[in-house]
Amino acid sequence: MKKIGFIGTGLMGFPMAKNILKSGYKLKAFNRSSSKAKALEEFGAEITMTLSELVKDSEIIITMLTDDEAIDEVMGSLNFLDNLKPGSIVIDMSSIKPITAKKHEKNLSFKKIKYLDAPVSGGTIGAEEGSLAIMIGGEKKVFKEVEDLLKTMGNPTLVGPVGSGQVSKLANQIIVGLTIGAVAEAITLCEKAGADPNKMISALSGGWADSKVLQTHGKRMIDKDFSPKGKTSTHLKDMNNILECANTFNTHLPISNLVKEMYKNLVENGHGNKDHSSLYKEIERMNNK
Repeated sequence: MKKIGFIGTGLMGFPMAKNILKSGYKLKAFNRSSSKAKALEEFGAEITMTLSELVKDSEIIITMLTDDEAIDEVMGSLNFLDNLKPGSIVIDMSSIKPITAKKHEKNLSFKKIKYLDAPVSGGTIGAEEGSLAIMIGGEKKVFKEVEDLLKTMGNPTLVGPVGSGQVSKLANQIIVGLTIGAVAEAITLCEKAGADPNKMISALSGGWADSKVLQTHGKRMIDKDFSPKGKTSTHLKDMNNILECANTFNTHLPISNLVKEMYKNLVENGHGNKDHSSLYKEIERMNNK
C-alpha cells in the first residue's frame, strides 16, 4: 500500500484520517497545532512536527484545510514543494475556489506531480461514518489510482477536469444553504402560527419537501442548538465563492445572493462560529425589527 501524508486534522480531517488508518493504510499526519493530530497515534498514525518531514516520504498527500489562504500557504511553501517526490499525487479535499485548484494543479505539474481537487459534503457525521460525498476534478487515470483510498472516507465520483470538484461543491452549497433558509422559514411559520414544528417535520417525512437538511437542521432550529457542525462563517465563504464563480461566467444567481447577505448579517452580528443552521436566527432577527 502507498504511504499517505495527511495535512489538516481538524473537525473533518481527524475522522477522515482515522478512517484511512482503520482501513490498513500507513499514514503520517501534520497539523499546525500538533495537539489536534496527537490522538491519531492510537490508530497507528505517525505524527510529524514539520511539513517537510511529512511530504518527503509520502506517495499520496491529502490536504484538508479551512480555505484558499490556508491552501496557498501550504502549497506555496518551499517545505512542501521542494520535498515532493516526482510521480506522487496531491489530493486537495478542502473547499476552495475552482480557480485556486487550477492554479495549484498547474504549479504542481511543473514538478511532475499529479493533482486532484476532491472537496467533500456530509459534515462531521459523514466524516465519522466514512459516508462523505466526494466530488473529484482531475484525470480519470489519476482518479483510478486513488479510488480505493478515497472509498475509505466516502463515495467518490469523478465529475470532470481539475476544478470540477470545486464547482460541484459550490453547487452542493447552493442547495444546502438555500434549503437551510427554506427550513428556517418553515419552522418559523409553524412557531408563529401555532403548529408543532416537530410534528410538521414528521408529517413531511417521505414527501417532496423531506431532506437531511429538514430532518437534521430543522431539529437544531427547534432545539435552538447551534453548536457548530458546519460553521456559519464557512458557509458565508462558500456563498461568496459561489457568486464569484457565477460572475466569472456572467451568470446571475439571485436566491444565492439573498442567502449570502443573510449569512453575512449573521457573521456581522457575532454568530460566525455557530452552526450554519443558525440562519434561523437571522429570520428571527428580521421578524423582531
